[in-house]
Amino acid sequence: MKQVRIGIVGFGAMGGQHAGYLTKNKVPKAVLTAVADVDPQKLDLAKKKCGPDIQTFSCIEELLAAKCCDAVILSVPHYFHPPYAIMAMKAGYHVIVEKPAGVYTKQVTEMNEVAKTAGVVYTMMFNQRTNPLYIKVRDLVQGGELGEIKRVIWIITDWYRSQSYYDQGGWRATWSGEGGGVLLNQNPHNLDLWQWICGMPSRVRSQVYYGKHRNIEVEDDVTALVEYPNGATGCYITTVGDAPGTNRLEISGERGKIVVENGKIHFSRLRIPEPEFNAAYKGGLGKPEVWEMEVPLGKGTYTSHAGITANFCDAVLEGKPLIAPGEEGIKGLMISNAIHLSSWTGGDWVDLPVDQEKFYQMLMEKAGK
Repeated sequence: MKQVRIGIVGFGAMGGQHAGYLTKNKVPKAVLTAVADVDPQKLDLAKKKCGPDIQTFSCIEELLAAKCCDAVILSVPHYFHPPYAIMAMKAGYHVIVEKPAGVYTKQVTEMNEVAKTAGVVYTMMFNQRTNPLYIKVRDLVQGGELGEIKRVIWIITDWYRSQSYYDQGGWRATWSGEGGGVLLNQNPHNLDLWQWICGMPSRVRSQVYYGKHRNIEVEDDVTALVEYPNGATGCYITTVGDAPGTNRLEISGERGKIVVENGKIHFSRLRIPEPEFNAAYKGGLGKPEVWEMEVPLGKGTYTSHAGITANFCDAVLEGKPLIAPGEEGIKGLMISNAIHLSSWTGGDWVDLPVDQEKFYQMLMEKAGK
């Protein structure tokens, strides 16, 4: 096999975006052969956009039965990600799952368990992992340039959405259709990057507002506090209601502080690590010498969705390691679930791993299922 034959399940905005780069041959080792969608109008659109040779199906079951592809990209509403992935895996198909991995970790755990025995390649569409900015930040943190982490703050409030965005209706911004709001729609990439760079926290507590800025039933304003196994703390703030918003990631450690903002990395590097300075300094008021510097990003380019798909094809054809292994999709979702669970139980601390059954039961009550 020289190319991976790909079918897209769900031809909405994201499905159409995946079709765009595939039909333009931006992933040479992939060829788009099929599209499935329950909406006949979207199948007509797929024919116009992808050419008359594309095979179209009214459901994923028909696409899988046709054996016209080797892998599927799932671009369907969030609740359907795990069941469709499981269906495809059991039928022997390789799978790319759009973000988020699912709505609740209970269903994603099942998806991960099936993937272990299915013998297929399984990846998450975490395209931000191809961004040289975050690759460099992760390298600095994981490589020990900061020493042990002490504090992490991410203010990600530039996810502005107007009321008219929500007034379009559909499954979005509902508990029964989408399963959440700003955390599940806009923030899965950021939550994934947060844990990818800094690791998973051990517990979470939160203050969450539902319909504070917009006439929706799900969350639109979130402040979460976390604690890491080493005692480090973190704060995560997000909303759809701020204009202009902010995207600022600040990571403090024993050897200084990294600030990621406006596409740049600023490193305030301590000449002497803070614990060493504190142990040795006897002059009363004083602080370590700081070297201020901009960190170069290197020569890499941001390949986004096409980059994840190209890496996926390399894994299928040549066994190369994945940038975003599918089983890691549960991590950011677990933080999201813990944020909600803390809010629903009075703002108390929620330990990770999250209580999957408790979260599921409370979510189903809100969704009326």
